[in-house]
Amino acid sequence: MTPRGGEGVRPHDRPREQHPESGGTPGPRRPWLRWLPLLILAALSVGILASGGAHLLDLDRLSESRVWLQTLIAEDRIRAIALACLVYVGSVVVSLPATLVLTVLAGLLFGPVTGALMAIGSSTTGAAIVFSVGRYAAGDLIRRKAGPRIGRFAEGFRRDGFGYILILRLLPIFPYWITNVAPAAFGVRLRTFALATLVGLTPGAFIYAGLGAGLEDLLATRDAAKAACLADGGTDCSKSIDLRALVTPGMVAALAALAGFALLTVYLRRRLERRTLRA
Repeated sequence: MTPRGGEGVRPHDRPREQHPESGGTPGPRRPWLRWLPLLILAALSVGILASGGAHLLDLDRLSESRVWLQTLIAEDRIRAIALACLVYVGSVVVSLPATLVLTVLAGLLFGPVTGALMAIGSSTTGAAIVFSVGRYAAGDLIRRKAGPRIGRFAEGFRRDGFGYILILRLLPIFPYWITNVAPAAFGVRLRTFALATLVGLTPGAFIYAGLGAGLEDLLATRDAAKAACLADGGTDCSKSIDLRALVTPGMVAALAALAGFALLTVYLRRRLERRTLRA
């Protein structure tokens, strides 16, 4: 049946098709706006590193101020915890390489349990923020431009995102910001990402916060040696703290074993899925 006058439906009268990739909604008129949040975070990170602001989170500098920090904590512990968590979240959001130092410092100032819980909560919150920004900014583009290898990697994330993220958290072989943005681009859900991040960060957080809690004796020894050096007329009496000397092979082996267990779980789950499909 045709409209009055015997004319068919004109091409410009037909409803426009919506692209499935956009979810039925037209894309932004200015695509670069999607990249703006990610560019702002990158600019902040570069600016802080270039200006030397990251040195404010240096363990040597902070340890020298620990008496003053401990006094502030004693005056208002709740407010101090909130402020420390904000600093931690901010450092994760702008991708400063300070999470290990802040975790050790949290253990030193607040104790091993409280310090570890602060590190876990703050790091997970900051990672979730970066994940959300990355998904909004670059998720669609990376999925469209992904080659065969990246496509297979993305498929693995979609099938078992929890296991993959858990392995990356237990065994941090990639920069932290990459492990925050990549799962977002590969279609992992925020809930899955946050839970895997929280579980994966827990062992390391308790290990490093425990190191921080036991750092007081080492710092006291260092301060006494510095005072003796100055009393003898020394000029170069400062000694830096090497966190790598505190990390034992046993700690690394424990984290590697946990990561291996998570990898084995992913492998066994895939084998079970394949057998189920064959049956």
